[in-house]
Amino acid sequence: MIIPRVPVQHRRLLPDHRLSGPTPWVIAILMMLTLLAAAAGVGLARSANAIGAAIAGRVTVQIVTANPVVRAEQAAALRRRAAAQSFVRSARSVDQQELRATLGQWFGSEEGGGGDDPVLKSLPLPALVDIDFVGEDRAGHMQALRTLVAEEAPGARIIPHAEWLGPVAQLIRSLAWVAGALVVLMTLASAAVVIMTARAALGTHYATIEMLHLIGATDRQITRLFQRRIAIDTAYGIALGSVVAAAILLLIGWQWSGVTSGLAATASLGPTGWALLLALPLLAIALAALTARQTLLAALKKIL
Repeated sequence: MIIPRVPVQHRRLLPDHRLSGPTPWVIAILMMLTLLAAAAGVGLARSANAIGAAIAGRVTVQIVTANPVVRAEQAAALRRRAAAQSFVRSARSVDQQELRATLGQWFGSEEGGGGDDPVLKSLPLPALVDIDFVGEDRAGHMQALRTLVAEEAPGARIIPHAEWLGPVAQLIRSLAWVAGALVVLMTLASAAVVIMTARAALGTHYATIEMLHLIGATDRQITRLFQRRIAIDTAYGIALGSVVAAAILLLIGWQWSGVTSGLAATASLGPTGWALLLALPLLAIALAALTARQTLLAALKKIL
């Protein structure tokens, strides 16, 4: 039992003022930080997995033939041939207007459009064809695509998205592991706070403990008395920290809902993440009660 039952007359042996000491407030801060770190870790892990799944079978063929007419014809022919292959899920030619709009954001064109910018219009932009593979034989698909590109667009360059987005996904995954390590460290810090609280409670109420021993109380009975007090104080702190963390996460989620593109749009908690966050406070209360019980029993054996 996390919070053991203790007769009312026995509870009066210890002062019972909620949120009166530092323990609930320290636990509340640690619980809030633990939940925020756990949410960050889950969101980053899901983002890394989403990016990895998106780039695993995607390549871009860059056609750089000098003649713009020939370049466009090669891109159209390659798109048609690629779309007809069994190992290709989809093939799409990137519109030149889309390329200019993207470059306009970097060249400082008005409103990032770049469609009417004479400088961008004068640039010899390559023709791009985005191709998504189907299946797991990436090496075989790449070899077949190289043969196809050599036939339809000699000199074109094949760029796997994993080459330039793979390190980004790996970095995000590393940050997720760091967030997980922070959760473990703050859990250990919370356990240390409970241990210090239990030892401090025994030292403060040493005379009461001696009296209980004299009237025949066992170590387990005394442990239940102190364990109940520590578990309740810890539960108050965990509840307070969880409420604050939930408010922060809801605020961030509300602001995040406006992000619909880019890498940030792939970060979310999902049902599993929310279930983990809901389970963490309950696990923290159980861990605190178990830690307090073991600490109290070990300390009481030394007192006798």
